[in-house]
Amino acid sequence: FMMDASDPTQLSASCVQLLGLLSAEQLAKASVLILFNKIDLPCYMSTEEMKSLIRLPDIIACAKQDITTAEISARKGTGLAGVLGWLQATHRGNG
Repeated sequence: FMMDASDPTQLSASCVQLLGLLSAEQLAKASVLILFNKIDLPCYMSTEEMKSLIRLPDIIACAKQDITTAEISARKGTGLAGVLGWLQATHRGNG
């Protein structure tokens, strides 16, 4: 699930969508990776600011899913190797 780290208003709207996905029964056993994108922009929020704004600790405490976060820049490729590693580790043996 990708969120815009440079726009607090968009981050809040994305959080509402995330909560809807996490409450879907079909996704109860899914592993979730939240990507905080656009960390290459000068106005991006820190991870702690984003987690606080969307109340991530509360979301994790209530969610049925295993939730992981990562900071990335899709434009520059920053953090994408970690995302691929997470995908491989999470889905190894599931295919």
